[in-house]
Amino acid sequence: MFNTTHPEVLDAVRRALEEDIGTGDVTTELTVPAERRASGAFYAREPMVVAGAELLPVIYELLGGVESIELLKHSGDRAEPGGCIARVRGSARLLLTAERTALNFIQRLSGVATLARQFSEAVAGTKCRILDTRKTTPGLRALEKMAAAAGGITNHRQGLFDAILIKNNHITAAGGVRAALSAVAGQTIPVEIEVRTLAELDEALECGARRLLLDNLTPEQASGWVARIAGRATIELSGGITLETARAYAEAGADFVSAGAITHSARALDINFRLALD
Repeated sequence: MFNTTHPEVLDAVRRALEEDIGTGDVTTELTVPAERRASGAFYAREPMVVAGAELLPVIYELLGGVESIELLKHSGDRAEPGGCIARVRGSARLLLTAERTALNFIQRLSGVATLARQFSEAVAGTKCRILDTRKTTPGLRALEKMAAAAGGITNHRQGLFDAILIKNNHITAAGGVRAALSAVAGQTIPVEIEVRTLAELDEALECGARRLLLDNLTPEQASGWVARIAGRATIELSGGITLETARAYAEAGADFVSAGAITHSARALDINFRLALD
């Protein structure tokens, strides 16, 4: 689930370490003897779905390696307050230098995974699946989408390159729904089009659109549009959908509900690192 060999992941970890350490961890180097050994453990301090624990071996290896590391929770696992996520043993200096980078990643990614799980559970029992979006932290998309998947939702497109999503501004620039759909005819990657009015909806269906994005409708409006589509296309609903409203949109008949909040508004969760000398 968490691909720690992905080039973007490795690059993100390297950049995070460089950002934090710079020319050296002066506090640790001045106060902690080089030969001192220690053990450390990461503990959840609130309920969460863990994500990103698999980055710990990568972080420590980039700093020179540790003697042992044990992951007690993996991405997608639940952790309760006081639950241990991982244990590590090695140079006290290394463990202290890595502490903040390690916590930053796991806290942020566990926040995404936890919110994703809440959205997934909100639509349980319906046919609807939750999608994430491209509203991610610049440079961390691969990691945040892995965390979202660990929470149990479905990844939407990774970027502008792996699917065609014709949105309202594309329609305007192309000269209309028919012109936009004609321009992408024959493409082998997925094609989806946003429709803003019932006239655009009808035109898209007449042109053979098989996946429609309906944005900023109320659940009641969405239900009427779904009835009009009558199974001729799969339907994604989006636009300000929250945990409180997700189920209403799912019950309106959506095949997918997309929620940018899963990545752009997830709260970093509280995880503590405790060090003990050997």
